[in-house]
Amino acid sequence: MSRISGNLQAVLRSIALAAHQARREPADVALLAVSKTWSAEDIVEAARAGQRAFGENYEQEAVQKKEEVCRLAPDIPLEWHFIGPIQSNKTRAIAAHFDWVHTVDREKIARRLSEQRPAHLPPLNVCLQVNISHQGTKNGVAPEGVLALANAVSALPRLRLRGLMAIPAPEDDEEKQRAPFQQLKQCYTLLREKGFRLDTLSMGMSADMVPAIREGATIVRIGTAIFGARNHDDT
Repeated sequence: MSRISGNLQAVLRSIALAAHQARREPADVALLAVSKTWSAEDIVEAARAGQRAFGENYEQEAVQKKEEVCRLAPDIPLEWHFIGPIQSNKTRAIAAHFDWVHTVDREKIARRLSEQRPAHLPPLNVCLQVNISHQGTKNGVAPEGVLALANAVSALPRLRLRGLMAIPAPEDDEEKQRAPFQQLKQCYTLLREKGFRLDTLSMGMSADMVPAIREGATIVRIGTAIFGARNHDDT
């Protein structure tokens, strides 16, 4: 078993254990392998081990790697998620090359993604990024602005609003880690009560996956625990 394959299996076991402890079904928590800065060969190795969903932060790097992965493993259908900040001049490529976008935080970006989504592709799955910890250095709509943004995004024809995403401020204490996930779940529940047909809470990374699952995460974004440590903005 390769290093990446072994790491992947260990992460899946951790997800299953955390789900059982939270009295949830492991199948209800999807693993998004964060492959930013890693090679197409690394992605193919994880795909050969059974991983199908991959998250990328940088549009140009992702598009190049996607083409290379398709060449190396044309027999494996993969799902591509954009999880980085979105600049206006990058929306066309993101709309054309990704299945999901987790980082929609303003109506202008959502409108551009909808207008630029190619007609032959299904609607783009999107999550609203919420700045749940009110961090000045992080993107995301403020919690009090989530409802207005959800209303705007849900009206766009080429987008499908799936849920919410957050990157809370790092904490070492598990109870402090759980608090922002609880707050995001409250935003999610409020939107569902308002009639939005949401099914996704994208929250939890390598360092806080367990409390995120306990608070209802349906997608956890894991990079370091699968591929190893390469850069400082850990996931």
